[in-house]
Amino acid sequence: MAESESESPALEVHDLTVAYHKKPVLWGVDFEIPAGNLVGIVGPNGAGKSTLIKAAMGLLPLSSGWVEMFGEPLEENRHRVGYVPQREDIDWDFPVSVMDVVLMGRYGKLGLFKWPKKEDRRVAEESLAKVKMLPFANRQISNLSGGQQQRVFLARALAQESDMYFMDEPFAGVDAATESAIIDLLRDLKSKGKTVFVVHHDLSTVKEYFDWLILLNTRLVAHGPTEEVFNPDMLGKTYGGQLTVMTEVAEALARDDGLDATRRH
Repeated sequence: MAESESESPALEVHDLTVAYHKKPVLWGVDFEIPAGNLVGIVGPNGAGKSTLIKAAMGLLPLSSGWVEMFGEPLEENRHRVGYVPQREDIDWDFPVSVMDVVLMGRYGKLGLFKWPKKEDRRVAEESLAKVKMLPFANRQISNLSGGQQQRVFLARALAQESDMYFMDEPFAGVDAATESAIIDLLRDLKSKGKTVFVVHHDLSTVKEYFDWLILLNTRLVAHGPTEEVFNPDMLGKTYGGQLTVMTEVAEALARDDGLDATRRH
């Protein structure tokens, strides 16, 4: 990696505005994220979290602003990005096998109209093994459980061998074993210098899972190291003081201090 690239933010967003039918969903968002972090994107429903990652990847048109990855325009580095969409955005009835889904992650390296080679299949098999889904390689994707389907799409992202990953609520609707496997995988990616962005909604696990946060509610509320921005003041500004949310925050902060609020009675 060149010295100039290593000094550049993994992701830089400036004055990012996205509108649907002339109504802003994101407004004037600015931030820089250093490389090699696990980044949680946190905010209430409708805050623009999914819109942010789709806009950052160039999947949505921008009303204003720009995005750079590793110090270069998005278009120069799109091939270095992996993506795990929300489960409800996927047609699970499409007749395709688990191995076929993971091999789709190799197409960016293969180029158009080229068939996967032995090396691509090896990478796909290794990716499936990492998420403990290799025995299901020939199974139809529609015949898997929700947690298994999520693991397959994580394997597809791994097969891309990317430098940056965007994951849209990968923990939603999965069992405890799958959640544990996912976070282990994310930590492994970080240990290899990858940068991972995760749309996340469970405040009780934020401090355990992420070392950097983006707090969002249409506008950027705060971003920075988790220990600096994950506090009742910033979360109150993010969620508007919702009682149930702030109760979760209080319990999470207490638990982090060894004072689990649920066990004090």
